Amino acid sequence: IALSRALVFEPELVLMDEPLGALDKQLREHMQFEITHLAHQLGITVVYVTHDQTEALTMSDNVAVFDDGRIQQLDPPDKLYEEPMNSFVAQFIGENNTLEGVVKEINGDLCVVELDDGEVIDAKAVNVHKVGDRTRVSIRPERVEYNMKRLQEGAHTLRAEVQEFIYMGDVFRTRLKVAGKDDFIIKTRNAPDAERLTPGQQIQIGWLPQDCRALDA
Repeated sequence: IALSRALVFEPELVLMDEPLGALDKQLREHMQFEITHLAHQLGITVVYVTHDQTEALTMSDNVAVFDDGRIQQLDPPDKLYEEPMNSFVAQFIGENNTLEGVVKEINGDLCVVELDDGEVIDAKAVNVHKVGDRTRVSIRPERVEYNMKRLQEGAHTLRAEVQEFIYMGDVFRTRLKVAGKDDFIIKTRNAPDAERLTPGQQIQIGWLPQDCRALDA
């Protein structure tokens, strides 16, 4: 009703501040798409305030991430998720893995990082400036592969130990111990040939350097 009252005056700009917060999950998801379609149909601009990252990604043409009143990044949802420009954005938008270390080499847009446990990996040099800088290396859970047959050429591999395996229907969510940290998450599609890992199992994981971003510490 409130939305109808606002739109009857044919505004060019509408501000919505957490409008779906009181709805249940199913209705909220339905309304997200309805509001998006309505905005496009009417040709109006909607400034939509939300703390729900999924809501921000699914509804927006552009997303601004704020921290302490300052815009940290303003980009389309896919770029914001795939190419975070700093550690805050990487952690705030979606699920993310972080490994800490020191920059040992910088070669163009790639760098070599020695992790705190001594492992050495390649990463995309995004928010590091010189050799010796501390960095947080960011990698999304769905970019990590544990089936070595599927790894592409040039992928870097690390040893991992399975801590927890959770069946989520369409995906498997697995928590691993990697490089001394026990909160490393991978997500894999529930496919007929997908292996169901077990706690305590020792595996190898890998990802491509361009999927791994060296950000500010």
